[in-house]
Amino acid sequence: MRFAQADGAGEFASQRSTPPRLTPHPVMLAGKRKFNLYLPEEFEITVAAENLRRVRFMARSPDGRIFVTDMHDRTDNRRGAVYVLDRFDERAGRFRKVTRYLNNLRNPNSIAFHLDRRGDSWLYLALTDRLLRYRYMPGENAPAGEPEVLATFPDEGLSYKYGGWHLTRTITIGANNKLYVSVGSSCNACVEKEKVRASIIEMDLNGSNKRFFAQGLRNAVGLKWTEGRLFATNMGADHLGDNRPDDAMFVVDENANYGWPYCYQFRSRNYADNKFNLAQRAFQCRNVPRAFAFFGAHSSPLGFEYFSDRSDSVLANSFLVALHGSSKLNLRRGCSIAQVREGGGAPQDFIGGFQEGRIIHGRPVDILRTGDNSFLFTDDTAGVIYYVYKK
Repeated sequence: MRFAQADGAGEFASQRSTPPRLTPHPVMLAGKRKFNLYLPEEFEITVAAENLRRVRFMARSPDGRIFVTDMHDRTDNRRGAVYVLDRFDERAGRFRKVTRYLNNLRNPNSIAFHLDRRGDSWLYLALTDRLLRYRYMPGENAPAGEPEVLATFPDEGLSYKYGGWHLTRTITIGANNKLYVSVGSSCNACVEKEKVRASIIEMDLNGSNKRFFAQGLRNAVGLKWTEGRLFATNMGADHLGDNRPDDAMFVVDENANYGWPYCYQFRSRNYADNKFNLAQRAFQCRNVPRAFAFFGAHSSPLGFEYFSDRSDSVLANSFLVALHGSSKLNLRRGCSIAQVREGGGAPQDFIGGFQEGRIIHGRPVDILRTGDNSFLFTDDTAGVIYYVYKK
């Protein structure tokens, strides 16, 4: 099956809409793990691939294949991989072939493809310490040559959690043929010693002409151009309690500063973090752009996808955002896929059921549209890729 290419058709909806009614859909994973996920009744869900490890972000190659990164586990390691998903069986909703394309990678989080004006295809891969570019040949199951190193990133933090603070790097390519890379902070909350931390960098596709596009984003793991605008999800700091700051999704403005660590957002307002910005002497928080969407504290929004006005009325003109969830299970935040509409009020659950009491069945990471009314999403806890489609 050749999945539909994503595009920028349609305008954002400004009207409010009724949240979809979610109904239980049984899921059976390898090892006879059975549970329910809750999604709109007119949609169905299948297990498209499983028995993977820490699957993260997806991308579609110029020849229509699906690639996915796998970070292996939550430590700082060099056991990561990139897989190719092939031979999609529509009746079963499953990929019949999964091929390891690259291995022995340091925390591969994000991948992107670009077809240049000369007709050459390139695969871009973001690791913790490096940004790589491989020449890509249609149908290949491994790169034919060695990669170019386009950029290097700091790979040590001031403190460590799961092997390192914010090990991931995320990439996206704009219609302007520029490459954008988000680099997370080295800590929970601190004044960084390295300017590249907590920023988004812009560069040419060959790695030249690097510059800062935006700063003050603590951990912008989700990053994508949509409708001519750069969107990013961002996770707030942990030291302000269980209920603030809100996690957020921004339209990223060129040369803007989003305030971290000096400011945070809560219920649509900007506040100074008095640990670093007493009486706003270090930074004026009123200058921080307001978020496009807010999520509850510690929801951990990651990847997202936009559905244009050609989609089903349930999905049309909206984003689906993967909420990875809080490590504090009693908060019951995240562990779901939320739907966001511009001007449409608070995010609403589109898929729930990944947390059942203190049991976690999975944590969504990334979403990739495969048609007007269908998409794939990754779960890096169960090592599963799901396929969701309208019946």
